[in-house]
Parts: sequence; C-alpha cells; structure tokens
Amino acid sequence: MTRRTRNTLACLVVLTAGCAAPAPRNLSLAKQDVDRYAESGRYQTDLASVGRRAAAWIEHRSAAGGKLAIVLDIDETSLSNLRHMREQDWGYHQQRWSEWVAEADAPAIEPVRTVYQTARANGVAVFFLTGRRESERAATARNLRRMGFDGWQGLIVKANGSKDSAASFKLAARQRIAAQGFTIIANLGDQDSDFAGGLSERDFKLPNPFYRID
Repeated sequence: MTRRTRNTLACLVVLTAGCAAPAPRNLSLAKQDVDRYAESGRYQTDLASVGRRAAAWIEHRSAAGGKLAIVLDIDETSLSNLRHMREQDWGYHQQRWSEWVAEADAPAIEPVRTVYQTARANGVAVFFLTGRRESERAATARNLRRMGFDGWQGLIVKANGSKDSAASFKLAARQRIAAQGFTIIANLGDQDSDFAGGLSERDFKLPNPFYRID
C-alpha cells in the first residue's frame, strides 16, 4: 500500500470525527508576503522578464509583415494600481476605485510601455482591452496618454451594465479584432481570464499576486 493510499484511508476512517481541510493562511501574514514581494524588487524583475520576451517576439514577428496587432490589458499590465491597493490595505472599495480611476494618475508599468513602443515602431496596431467600464473610458484614455501610450488602434471597455465574465468578454473582443483582418501576434495580461479561448500567436502573462479576476 502506498503512502498516498494510507493517508487517504486514514482520512476516510476519521472523517466522521472531523478530518477537516487545513485552515487558510492567516490574512495579515499573506498581506505581508505580498507587500514584501512588491517592495523587494522581485516584482519589478519579474515584470521586466516578461516585457523583454514580449518585445523580442514582436520585433521578430513583425519582420514578416502583415496586418498585425497586439492586445494589452490595462490594470497591472499597462498601468499600475499598486499605490491605490496599498492605500486600501490590499482590499477593494468600489467608490475608492472609481475615484482613483477618475484621477487618471496610475503610473505606467515600464516594461510594458517598452513593449508598446516596440509594437508602434514596427507598425503593429495596439488594442487595449480592459474590464473597466464605459463610464471609465474617458479617464482611462487620459491616463494612458499621460503615461506615454498614444496612437493606439482601439480602447475596448465593458458596457456599464455588462454581466459577462472577464474571460468571455475578452475572448469576444479578440474575435472582433480578428474579424477586422488583424493577426493578433501577442496578448499581454496578468490574469488567466485574459487568455482564455486563445486567438493570439503568443501569450505573455505578467505576475499579479494582488487579486484574481475570472
């Protein structure tokens, strides 16, 4: 009998006596881990690593020509909300978030700004694809331009009343881009839902230990 089988049987034997799942990690300790990761330089190093690979791929792939595009997520991909999240103790408050977006002052994530500039320099169209809402479009566009993202092909946001999941909304948006004749050569995001369904030649996932969006 293997060790795994013995452990499973032991758990079954004591199930009625309370063989419970382990408790989740203490929240305050988890927050400390996230803060250390963001402050230690590892977060920036990991962002830079993904950015370098994406820029190199775009430069290489664009040499073949064609009607090419890349897709960039915004939050924790093109723009950083780190300052806001720290102010909220890593939590989320709808009103505070709306005020933060309206300020249009989220800084660029520098490695992704380099990716953006590489795409533009090589004649590749850029589409920003975000779960932000139509009511946040103007402030988002202003923030992007203030941070050096200018000349993009499109800014795709969710309708104000949309109930679609992030995954389904973003897949449908990529399908519409492809229907315009674009070949999406790279898709950059920080969530698994940014890539669900494919339609990109290469996916580049940036680290995000702060939150999850399905």
